[in-house]
Amino acid sequence: MTNVWRHAVVLLAALACMWTGRGEAGVVIGGTRVIYPGQNKDVTVMLENVGKRPRLVQAWMNRADDSSAPDKAKVPFTLTPPVFRLDPGKGQAIRVLYSKEPLPQDKETLFWFNVLEVPPKAKSGDGGVMQFAVRTRIKLLFRPQGLQGSADTAPEQLSWRIVPDQSGKGVALQASNPTPYYVNFTYVGVGIDGRNYEHPGGGMVAPRTSAMFPIPDLNSLPSNDVKAIFETINDFGAVGKHQKPVGP
Repeated sequence: MTNVWRHAVVLLAALACMWTGRGEAGVVIGGTRVIYPGQNKDVTVMLENVGKRPRLVQAWMNRADDSSAPDKAKVPFTLTPPVFRLDPGKGQAIRVLYSKEPLPQDKETLFWFNVLEVPPKAKSGDGGVMQFAVRTRIKLLFRPQGLQGSADTAPEQLSWRIVPDQSGKGVALQASNPTPYYVNFTYVGVGIDGRNYEHPGGGMVAPRTSAMFPIPDLNSLPSNDVKAIFETINDFGAVGKHQKPVGP
């Protein structure tokens, strides 16, 4: 690696630790998530510069509970190339290679795939323009071979309950996931007597765990029939709509 690229890596690592503010992303990732089949030697993630100016790009991965800078993240994957220039209208394939370090073989493991882009220095005629580095990240799911069931059917395996919210105020919808797959939501809500009460935002529930979704506008436990209304995202980014009875 040349000295120029070494300095670029140091700069990008520092920028990744900073609040990047508002910026316009010129580099887009091909897909909403990456699935890494455990039997694969590698997978490919495609990037494209849809902007009008070149970008300096760095890609790295970290664990779901880790926000480490690129040079500090510890994951069993290698990305090639990790740093590159991407010209306008051009694409770049990034190979993700699994190092075969042990990961759970009975369920999926979640990682984040990160892309940091730095725009070129503003031209002298662009007075007053403030530019920022922009970081984009998507989920990467390591999926071991031979898991029971399928990711497509996992949403229908969820069970739901209405419980007091952990904050001590109001109620929450609790999703329990008996499957080895992550289930990701774009919408979670409760249907009672033809009216919907929504959880603000989406979320996810990890394999063989439960997740809580507070329902701010529902102040007490309902006594009549309740349905969980939720929308999930599949491997290809498509949204599926579901309804299930809420149990006691």
